[in-house]
This record gives sequence, structure tokens and C-alpha cells, in this order.
Amino acid sequence: MLCSVSTLHLFSHPNSNSPTSQNLHNLLHSFNTPFELKQLHAHLIKTNTPLSTLPLPLTKLALVTALTPDFPYAQCVFKHLDKPEIVFWNSCLKAWAEGQSPFDAILLFYQLREFDIVPDDFTCSFVLKACAALSDVLNGRIVHGYVEKLGFRSNLFLQNMIVHLYASCGTMGDARLLFDKMSQRDVVTWNIMISQLVKSGDVEGAFELFSLMPERNVRSWTAMIAGYVQCGKPKEAIHLFMEMEEAGLRPNEVTVVAVLSACADLGALDLGRRVHEYSNCSGFRGNVRVSNTLIDMYVKCGCLKDACTVFDEMEERTIVSWSAMIAGHAIYGQAEEALSLFSKMVQIGMKPNDVTFIGLLHACSHMGMIDKGREFFNSMTRDYGIIPRIEHYGCMVDLFSRAGLLQEAYELIMNMPIKPNGVVWGALLGGCRVHKNIELAEEAIQHLLELDPLNDGYYVVLSNIYAEAERWEDTAKVRRLMRDRGVKKTPGWSSITVDGMLHEFAAGDESHPQAEEIFQMWGKLLQKLKIKGYVPKTSIVLLDVEENEKEKFLYRHSEKLALAFGLMKTPPGMPIRIMKNLRVCEDCHAAMKLISGIVNKEIIVRDRNRFHCFKDGSCTCNDYW
Repeated sequence: MLCSVSTLHLFSHPNSNSPTSQNLHNLLHSFNTPFELKQLHAHLIKTNTPLSTLPLPLTKLALVTALTPDFPYAQCVFKHLDKPEIVFWNSCLKAWAEGQSPFDAILLFYQLREFDIVPDDFTCSFVLKACAALSDVLNGRIVHGYVEKLGFRSNLFLQNMIVHLYASCGTMGDARLLFDKMSQRDVVTWNIMISQLVKSGDVEGAFELFSLMPERNVRSWTAMIAGYVQCGKPKEAIHLFMEMEEAGLRPNEVTVVAVLSACADLGALDLGRRVHEYSNCSGFRGNVRVSNTLIDMYVKCGCLKDACTVFDEMEERTIVSWSAMIAGHAIYGQAEEALSLFSKMVQIGMKPNDVTFIGLLHACSHMGMIDKGREFFNSMTRDYGIIPRIEHYGCMVDLFSRAGLLQEAYELIMNMPIKPNGVVWGALLGGCRVHKNIELAEEAIQHLLELDPLNDGYYVVLSNIYAEAERWEDTAKVRRLMRDRGVKKTPGWSSITVDGMLHEFAAGDESHPQAEEIFQMWGKLLQKLKIKGYVPKTSIVLLDVEENEKEKFLYRHSEKLALAFGLMKTPPGMPIRIMKNLRVCEDCHAAMKLISGIVNKEIIVRDRNRFHCFKDGSCTCNDYW
């Protein structure tokens, strides 16, 4: 007899003395409480069925009795089996640590210690996993102490788990201290540190470790590439990807997503296309995340048709896919297409999210669809229970401001349930400039100087408003205010990729090896522009110089230099794609519309706010604003 059963009650069973195989199997798997377990045990004893010969679900036995007063009863059962007791408790720890009850795993660990059951390395690994799942660094430290005490310091797997625990809980100092003290490390150890440093925002620290790695695998490279993308350094990400290729490693799906994101940020279309081709050849076509990132990359690189092709070929689409395409049509000024896509999405039962509505409101804003914008804004909460975020209010203020409904925009700001940020007030300021409302512009700038005092763009807009109203003293005051506050105008630059090489231009740039040819090309274009009626908009030049000097200043804007270079280097029929870090100025916008008709080329410019697609003398935007 294994344990005393004098007080146990038997299951009621018609043939309890000679159960069939099926009945016995049902009994063995039917207990869910310690009491039912004891009933089963008593039944087996009464029928003289040896426990060791039965497929008793021992993990379930451990799960049922752990953390209960019947824990000793389970011990009594386990001691009559041919495996160490800790093996069965480990199965319980594993189930809880990897399931929905990691805290129970920690409690069981302490119960095991209370009953003097010695943990093994598996015990420690499961409890460390539970601590990591709960970000419980305090109990993790205690388990770390047991690892040291029990002599498991040489267990590299456990050491890696502890490093991961400290790092993922935000105690990078402890993680680094343990990392430095480890007598041996493998590539997993290094990857843990690099990944967690990236997550904490210390990309430079991550790269320092990356540079010291004795060997790197695909995960190592991917962690660093993704880290550079996340911190806004797409150039470094792409450079690292090139090194990875040279090292002979094949990117996985996560690498592909990271590199495509870098291409999107940088406008590196040629590399993006190459990675897309590699992705298809590697069997990643069915990966939804890869496809979603491809859509984003093509949209941001000025290839909306390619984005549509990727979208149309997707076998499975998520709300991210639909929202990305809606936003893509919106920033290209294709409001009707964006709204049509939304209707199709709703028809198939796909529920929109908050990002979907940002794209819709952008579409309405850029195309002046005021009533539709109001309808979508109200529908968010009424039909889908989505509470508007600051971005949605910003879109509505932008919509009203563009349409000249400045008072309505102002009232919306004042009645917002959340505090307006610089983007919201900036949208109103932009509308005030277009519609020449100096009073509201001054109101907006007061808030902007508090919210974002070093943003040079707001000062420039206000200065332009005063200049267009010929209030030169106020214009001078704005300049003095910028100087006194140490605000410097952000230098404008534009970039264009030709034959896989990125070329960057600053305003007035003479450093390019072909600068003289570029200026000559612009001179030829200027002659043709003037025949078409082009008049330089010198009012946007705030320098106190002669009119002809202002014209020269306009002619050397970075986007004009990039365009002239593109015309020199691209074959007929090939679109020219330019990226600008600031907004395209009104003069460049007007000039590029005319040039697209003169040279019979599509010119796509991605600026800080949106895409401008110039073709046949017009732009997809309704107007510059």
C-alpha cells in the first residue's frame, strides 16, 4: 500500500473489481481535484492494480496537488516511482511558466524549498522564465542566488536566462555586470545583450558590443539593423545590411522587414526592389508583415502603383494592410481611391482601427472634403467605439484650416478633451498664413512658443505672414526672437538616387562634383520656364537683399538642384524621385509643375508632409498648401 487510504471513498463504478481497459483509462484522466485523485488511488489499491504499470498522468497529478495542503500526498506517490521527485514538479513548473500562471510557478518553487526538495537546473530555468514573464526581478535575484549556491554557474543556458531576465526588466547594469563576469559566452549571450540595449535605446552601446562579437549569426545582424531603423538611422542600417551580405549570411524574414523599413525612411527604392525580389525568391511572399512593410516602402518611395500591386497579390490582409494603402492614397492626394478602399474594407467585414481613420481624415483634409471629414470623425466613436486621439484632432484642425474655417478650427482646439500639441496649433498657424489671419496666427504662435520653442518652422511661418502683410517691423521682431532664443533655421536638403547611388544637395550647394553642369542645366530650364510664364516668388525669401539676389537664392534651392541632376542622369520616360527634409517651397512647387510638362517627365517629391506628383504640368495636390 502506497499511502493510507482508510478514509478514502471509492468512485462509484459498476465493475470496480475488474475494470475494462477503457474504463480504467477514463478513471486515470478524470481527476481534477486532490479529493478525486485520492478516490482514484483508493480504487487502484482495491483492485490490486500496480501504480508503476499504469500511464498515470503524473504532470496532472503535480498540477492538481501543487500549492494545496495535499502536496505531501503527491510526494508520497512520487517516492514510489523510479524517477527523481523533482522531475514531476518540473513538469508542473514548465506548464505554469510557459502558460497563463507564471506567478504560480514562483509560488511552487518556494513550496519545493519549504519541503526540502532540491531544485535542479531545469527547475531554475522554468522559474527564471516565469520571473521574466512577470518582469519580476526581485524573485529573479533570489533564483540567481540559488543558481550560484547549487553550483550551476557553469550552465551557460541558465546564465543566459539570468542575463536576459535582468536586461528585460530594465536593470541593464546588472545584466552587463553578469555578462562581463561570465567565463564563457556564446552567440546567444551576445545577442541578448545587443537586443536589450537596442530596446532600451542605447544603440551605440549595442553596436560597441556587436563590434566585439567573436562570431555573429543572422539574429545578431538583424538586431543591429532593426536598432538603427528604430532610432532613426536608416543609412547606418542599410550600410550594416550591405556588410551582412558581404559576410555571406542570408537575411531572414525579420531582417527583410527591418531593411525594407530603412529603405522606406531613406527612399532607397533600388535596394528596396532588390530586397523585395530576394523576399519572393526566399518564400516570404506569404508573410503578412513583409508584405505590409513592402506596401509602406513603395508608398514612401513614390511608387504607389507597386504598393497597390503588393496589396492586390496578398492572400491574407490585416487591418495594417488596408490602413497602409488608405494612407498611401491619402498622401498622394487620391482621396476618392482612399475612400473607395475603405468601403471595400468595411464590406468584407474588416473593422477599422484608429490608424485607418487617420488615413481617411488626411485624405479628406488634403482634398478639402469637409463634410466627409466630419462624417468620418463622428463615425469613429459612434460606429466603432474609437476614442479620437490627438492625431485625429490634428487632422480635423488641418481640414478646417485648409478650407478657411479658421474660427471653427480654433473652437475645436479650445474644446478638445485633451491638451493640444504643437502639431495641432501648427496646423492652425498654416491655415492662418494661407488665409492671411494675423490675429489667430499670433494666438497660435503664443502656444507654439511654449510647446515647441526651438522649432524654427513656426517662426518662419509667422515671419512669412508678417512679410506678406508688409509688416516689416514685426518680421524683424520674429528674427530677433529666433536669435535671442538660439533658434536656428533647419538647413534644407534634398536627395535623389541614381544608379543605386544616393546624391544629396543642400541649398546653394556647390560641393557636388558635377555642380557646374547642374547649374547649367538649371539655366536652360529657367529659360523654358519663363517662356511658360514662370515668375519667381521672391516674397518667400526673407533676406534683406535686392530682388535679383532673392531670385538667385530661389534658383539654388536643394530640390531644384536635385531635379536638374535627375534630368541629367535619368533616361527619357523614367520618373524622377526626390526626397526633401522640409516642405517644398511654393516657388519650387510652381516651377516643378511647369517643368513636368516641359520635359514630359513625372516628378515625384516626398517632403516632410506629403507626396507631390507632378505630371503634364499639374500636381496631384489641389494646391501647394
